[in-house]
Amino acid sequence: MTFAVIKTGGKQYKVSEGDSLKIEKIKSDKEFAVGDKVSFEEVLLHDDGKKTQIGTPFLKGMKVSAIIEEIGKAKKVEVIKYKAKSRYFKKRGHQQPFFQVKIESIK
Repeated sequence: MTFAVIKTGGKQYKVSEGDSLKIEKIKSDKEFAVGDKVSFEEVLLHDDGKKTQIGTPFLKGMKVSAIIEEIGKAKKVEVIKYKAKSRYFKKRGHQQPFFQVKIESIK
């Protein structure tokens, strides 16, 4: 089983061909849409079952290709600040944007 460890959005993910995962929204000049191809060049580790390659910090020439399946926002998280007996109450919400991607190939 071939797998790789990639870095994106400040996190590391172990991926194999055919995997589907949620990642942080990719910041870029280009607007992404569902069906677009994305490539990750920050590959930290690659294992093909016979040989394991470890990057220092990244592997040169290694690339993981994926297709965007979904673009959305995560469930809303509410943040409340409250101080008793002082009439202080603040309520804010946040929805983290994400991309759902499907891994096509590891090269």
